[in-house]
Amino acid sequence: QVQLVESGGGLVQVGGSLRLSCTASGTLFRVNAMGWYRQAPGEQRELVAHITRGGSITYADSVKGRFTIHRDNAKNTVYLQMNSLKPEDTAVYYCNAELRGSLALMKVDTYWGQGTQVTVSS
Repeated sequence: QVQLVESGGGLVQVGGSLRLSCTASGTLFRVNAMGWYRQAPGEQRELVAHITRGGSITYADSVKGRFTIHRDNAKNTVYLQMNSLKPEDTAVYYCNAELRGSLALMKVDTYWGQGTQVTVSS
Protein backbone atom coordinates (compact mmCIF):
# COMPACT_ATOMS: atom_id res chain seq x y z
CA GLN A 1 0.00 0.00 0.00
CA VAL A 2 1.17 3.51 -0.87
CA GLN A 3 0.61 6.65 1.15
CA LEU A 4 1.21 10.31 0.35
CA VAL A 5 1.88 12.41 3.42
CA GLU A 6 1.59 16.18 3.09
CA SER A 7 2.75 18.95 5.40
CA GLY A 8 3.40 22.67 5.44
CA GLY A 9 -0.05 24.19 5.19
CA GLY A 10 -1.22 26.94 7.49
CA LEU A 11 -2.49 30.48 7.88
CA VAL A 12 -0.49 33.35 6.40
CA GLN A 13 -1.03 36.99 5.56
CA VAL A 14 -1.15 38.41 2.05
CA GLY A 15 2.35 38.48 0.60
CA GLY A 16 3.62 35.73 2.86
CA SER A 17 5.18 32.40 1.98
CA LEU A 18 4.66 28.73 2.68
CA ARG A 19 6.38 25.57 1.58
CA LEU A 20 4.39 22.39 1.13
CA SER A 21 6.00 18.96 1.22
CA CYS A 22 4.71 15.58 0.14
CA THR A 23 6.42 12.22 0.50
CA ALA A 24 5.32 8.96 -1.08
CA SER A 25 5.98 5.89 1.04
CA GLY A 26 5.06 2.23 1.25
CA THR A 27 5.30 -0.45 -1.39
CA LEU A 28 6.56 1.32 -4.49
CA PHE A 29 9.29 0.96 -7.05
CA ARG A 30 9.41 4.29 -8.81
CA VAL A 31 7.52 7.57 -8.74
CA ASN A 32 7.05 8.84 -12.28
CA ALA A 33 5.34 12.20 -11.82
CA MET A 34 4.17 14.29 -8.90
CA GLY A 35 2.10 17.40 -8.59
CA TRP A 36 -0.04 19.71 -6.53
CA TYR A 37 -3.73 20.43 -6.97
CA ARG A 38 -6.02 22.67 -4.98
CA GLN A 39 -9.72 22.98 -4.28
CA ALA A 40 -11.43 26.06 -2.87
CA PRO A 41 -14.93 25.97 -1.33
CA GLY A 42 -17.53 25.66 -4.05
CA GLU A 43 -14.88 25.14 -6.72
CA GLN A 44 -13.56 22.15 -8.62
CA ARG A 45 -10.13 20.75 -8.00
CA GLU A 46 -7.56 22.38 -10.27
CA LEU A 47 -3.95 21.78 -11.20
CA VAL A 48 -1.43 24.07 -9.50
CA ALA A 49 1.88 22.57 -10.60
CA HIS A 50 3.15 19.31 -11.99
CA ILE A 51 6.62 17.84 -12.47
CA THR A 52 7.75 14.70 -14.24
CA ARG A 53 10.62 12.52 -13.11
CA GLY A 54 12.75 14.08 -15.83
CA GLY A 55 12.01 17.58 -14.57
CA SER A 56 9.41 18.85 -17.03
CA ILE A 57 7.23 21.37 -15.17
CA THR A 58 3.77 22.76 -15.73
CA TYR A 59 2.22 25.65 -13.75
CA ALA A 60 -1.23 27.10 -13.64
CA ASP A 61 -1.26 30.60 -15.12
CA SER A 62 -2.46 32.04 -11.82
CA VAL A 63 0.67 30.94 -9.93
CA LYS A 64 3.42 31.46 -12.51
CA GLY A 65 6.20 33.60 -11.12
CA ARG A 66 5.06 33.06 -7.54
CA PHE A 67 5.10 29.29 -6.96
CA THR A 68 7.94 26.88 -7.59
CA ILE A 69 7.68 23.09 -7.70
CA HIS A 70 10.67 20.79 -7.31
CA ARG A 71 11.31 17.22 -6.27
CA ASP A 72 13.84 14.91 -4.72
CA ASN A 73 13.58 11.67 -6.67
CA ALA A 74 15.70 9.72 -4.19
CA LYS A 75 13.33 10.64 -1.36
CA ASN A 76 10.12 10.37 -3.41
CA THR A 77 9.29 13.87 -2.23
CA VAL A 78 7.80 16.86 -4.00
CA TYR A 79 7.80 20.44 -2.72
CA LEU A 80 5.77 23.51 -3.54
CA GLN A 81 7.32 26.82 -2.57
CA MET A 82 4.58 29.45 -2.49
CA ASN A 83 5.59 33.11 -2.39
CA SER A 84 3.64 36.36 -2.65
CA LEU A 85 0.51 34.58 -1.51
CA LYS A 86 -2.87 36.07 -2.32
CA PRO A 87 -6.33 35.48 -0.81
CA GLU A 88 -7.23 33.71 -4.06
CA ASP A 89 -4.69 31.03 -3.16
CA THR A 90 -6.79 29.93 -0.20
CA ALA A 91 -7.74 26.29 -0.72
CA VAL A 92 -7.07 22.74 0.31
CA TYR A 93 -3.93 21.61 -1.46
CA TYR A 94 -3.61 17.98 -2.52
CA CYS A 95 -0.50 16.08 -3.44
CA ASN A 96 -0.68 13.74 -6.42
CA ALA A 97 1.71 11.01 -7.51
CA GLU A 98 1.83 8.66 -10.47
CA LEU A 99 3.95 5.66 -9.63
CA ARG A 100 4.98 2.13 -10.45
CA GLY A 101 4.37 -0.20 -7.54
CA SER A 102 7.00 -2.88 -8.09
CA LEU A 103 9.93 -3.91 -10.22
CA ALA A 104 8.13 -7.01 -11.48
CA LEU A 105 4.90 -5.31 -12.53
CA MET A 106 4.62 -2.61 -15.18
CA LYS A 107 1.34 -1.29 -13.75
CA VAL A 108 1.21 2.43 -12.95
CA ASP A 109 -1.26 3.88 -10.44
CA THR A 110 -2.26 7.36 -9.31
CA TYR A 111 -2.47 8.32 -5.62
CA TRP A 112 -3.68 11.35 -3.69
CA GLY A 113 -2.73 12.83 -0.36
CA GLN A 114 -5.28 13.75 2.29
CA GLY A 115 -4.98 17.47 1.63
CA THR A 116 -3.51 20.34 3.62
CA GLN A 117 -5.28 23.65 4.23
CA VAL A 118 -3.71 26.90 3.04
CA THR A 119 -5.42 30.09 4.16
CA VAL A 120 -4.27 33.56 3.09
CA SER A 121 -5.78 36.49 4.96
CA SER A 122 -5.55 40.24 4.50
